[in-house]
Amino acid sequence: MDLAQQLVAWRRDFHAHPELGFCEYRTAARVCDVLAAVPGCKLRVGREVMTESARMGAPAPEDAAVARAEAIAAGANPKWVDAMGDGLTGVVAEWTFPRPGPTLAFRVDMDALPVTESVATTHAPARSGFISGRPGRMHACGHDGHTSIGLGLAQLVARRGAKWGGRLRIIFQPAEEGCAGAASMVEAGVVKDVDYFVAGHLGTAADETGLVSCGSTGFLATTKLDVTLRGVAAHAGMKPHEGRNALLAAATLTLQLHAITRHGAGDSRVNVGQLIAGSGRNIIADHAELKLEVRGSNTEINEFMTAEARRIIAATAAMHDVQATVKVVGAAQGAKCDAALKQIVAGAARSLPPTKRVVDSLEMPGSEDASCFMNAVQARGGQATYLLIGSRLTAGHHHPTFDFDEASLLHGVELYAAIADRILTVP
Repeated sequence: MDLAQQLVAWRRDFHAHPELGFCEYRTAARVCDVLAAVPGCKLRVGREVMTESARMGAPAPEDAAVARAEAIAAGANPKWVDAMGDGLTGVVAEWTFPRPGPTLAFRVDMDALPVTESVATTHAPARSGFISGRPGRMHACGHDGHTSIGLGLAQLVARRGAKWGGRLRIIFQPAEEGCAGAASMVEAGVVKDVDYFVAGHLGTAADETGLVSCGSTGFLATTKLDVTLRGVAAHAGMKPHEGRNALLAAATLTLQLHAITRHGAGDSRVNVGQLIAGSGRNIIADHAELKLEVRGSNTEINEFMTAEARRIIAATAAMHDVQATVKVVGAAQGAKCDAALKQIVAGAARSLPPTKRVVDSLEMPGSEDASCFMNAVQARGGQATYLLIGSRLTAGHHHPTFDFDEASLLHGVELYAAIADRILTVP
């Protein structure tokens, strides 16, 4: 099987077995099995590359146990699953070359989304038999492709690494969705010595196969919050006055959060994406849970939005006489790509036959916790960029019929390898 075929096979295998953030046991175990066979690869897993206390939105131990069992039943190597404990599913592969040189790191993400995949025959995964086998979970953003590109790059190290110096590191990150996974890997020091950092994404604004965007603009800093409201239950007919209505508090809170004054210095966002409350029609609701997020075009605006959200949560809880608990379950910063590294990416892209068009940057006005890696590298004088690998898409990201052009997988591998050639080659 040649590399192009292998990339497609990996991608389809990952697609059929989607796993949510911090529960990517089968995916990470498969990654470890492949990397363990690559000459010169040093593998680090679990607590070696993640700080447990720095995770946000980590699964409960019982949920992690279910995910481990599910992964092993689906063929995951128990050796790797055991090393990942309760949600420590990060993997780092590294090659150290004999001659001195810089340290170059690539980040790829592994997690899927809580999306129910389309079964329509017009949807290629359904038509070709690699649709999600896990109801309610789907690779609807291309991370199955990103993981495959990381494995493909590892295969090329043996062919090209003889002329390289320094170190090459591939970071397989869990829990990118919700911006929850990067912080724990940064805290564990996986980029503390990195001189060049590259992350990338299939599609998004680059929805044309063969296009390469050397950087991205428009990153939104974000904070993801889970809010629990606790009230007092009572009979809704006989003694409603004895209750403290958490559902009514949650409804008020939802409206007031969406009424936060927008910041005049840049874009800001707020969204309550989920509200679950109450237990019956004749019972004053004694509990409610909200999942929400705020965003800002820079870290300062996001901090304003976060502070306002917290203020409104506290005020609403006081008004309805309920108790509020707030938990941060994800966060990302603003980020900027370095011009010098974008130029290296441009040169690498133009050297490849699959590249049809190269642009300096495209706007990607979402949030990405690759920003945590980028800012950490840049803070110590390194360079970072977030590139886009063009791919024709069937639907928008996070949609039940999302799919990408699998030809972009080999293009992504060749692009990453060409970047490594330019940074690590020793005369």
